[in-house]
Amino acid sequence: MSDNKQVWTEEIKAESSLLSINFVEIWQYRDLLLMLLKRDFITFYKQTILGPLWFFVQPILTSLIYVVLFGQVAKLSTDNLPQMAFYLSGITIWNYFADVLVKTSSVFQSNASIFGKVYFPRLIMPLSIVFSGLLKFVIQFALFVAVVLYYTFVRESIHPNLWVLMTPVLILLMAAFALGLGMIFSSLTTKYKDLNFLLAFGIQLYMYATPVIYPISAMPDKYRWLINANPLTGIFECFRYGYLGSGHFEPSSLIFSAVFIAFLLMIGVIIFNKVEKSFMDTV
Repeated sequence: MSDNKQVWTEEIKAESSLLSINFVEIWQYRDLLLMLLKRDFITFYKQTILGPLWFFVQPILTSLIYVVLFGQVAKLSTDNLPQMAFYLSGITIWNYFADVLVKTSSVFQSNASIFGKVYFPRLIMPLSIVFSGLLKFVIQFALFVAVVLYYTFVRESIHPNLWVLMTPVLILLMAAFALGLGMIFSSLTTKYKDLNFLLAFGIQLYMYATPVIYPISAMPDKYRWLINANPLTGIFECFRYGYLGSGHFEPSSLIFSAVFIAFLLMIGVIIFNKVEKSFMDTV
C-alpha cells in the first residue's frame, strides 16, 4: 500500500511569541537573502563611474578632511598616533554602524510594496542590510589594515597587539546594536514618519558623542563618564587599542556594551515582531 501522506507547503499555527525568531524558516529563505545581498552590493553601483572603488574613496577623503579640520586646525589629540591611521580607525567601523542603522530604520517604508505582495520572514530584510553592510566593511577594513601595516613596518609608529583578535566580536556587537536600534526606529516610523528626520540629525550628533575623532584621554574628567555611558565607546576604544596599540581601554567597558546591546536587540525584536503583523495598515 503506497504512502499517500501529504506534505503541506503552508501551515497555520497559533500566534508565536513576540520574542520568537524562526531560524529554520529564515534558513529556508537563504536564497532570498543572497539575492538581496547581490541587489544591494552590485546593482546600487552598477551605473556609477568608479563603482565599488567608492568604498575606498569615501573613507580616504573623509580621513583627509578630518586630518585637516580636527588634526591641523582644531589640534585635537590623537594620543600621539599618526593622524591618518587614528581617524581611519574610527571612520571604518563608524561607517558600518551608521550605514546599517540608517537603512534598517526605514526597512518597512522602503519595502512596503514587497511586504504587501509576497510572504517571507520579514527579518530577512534587516538581516540583508547587516550582511550587505558587512561586505562593504570588509573592503574598507582591508584599506585600514594596509594603512596599519604601513605604519607598523615602514614608519614603526604604531604597535598592534593581541586585542585585534576581538575584531569579530566587536563587529558582531556593532551589528547587533545597529540592528536592534534600527528595528525600533523602523517600527516607530510606520506611524510617526517624522522620526526619520530625527534619526538623520541624531546620528550626526551621536558620532560626536562617540570617540571617532578624539580619544577618551582628550575628554575632561567631568565629562568622561558621559562618554563611557555610550555603549559604542568600549567597542571603538578596543578596536583602536588593538590595531594602533595606544588609547584608554578598559575591558569591563565591553561587558557593559554587550549587556546593553543584548537588551536593546531583545527590545528591537519584540517591537519588530509586533509591528510586522499590522504595519501595512499604517505605512
